[in-house]
Amino acid sequence: MNDGSTTLPWLVIREDDGGNRYRVGRYATRAEAEKIVDSLEGRKHKQLYWVERLGQKSR
Repeated sequence: MNDGSTTLPWLVIREDDGGNRYRVGRYATRAEAEKIVDSLEGRKHKQLYWVERLGQKSR
């Protein structure tokens, strides 16, 4: 879609050491979101990252 209303239903979520959760980004496909998680986890930080669908109950 080029009309500016593209749906981005897949979220990458990050949880820090204090249990605070942040949305890292929104993506069109689960595969794209998982690729971002893989990239972030490869940075040797001890943060927790995961993918969830918009509207899905959080962990």
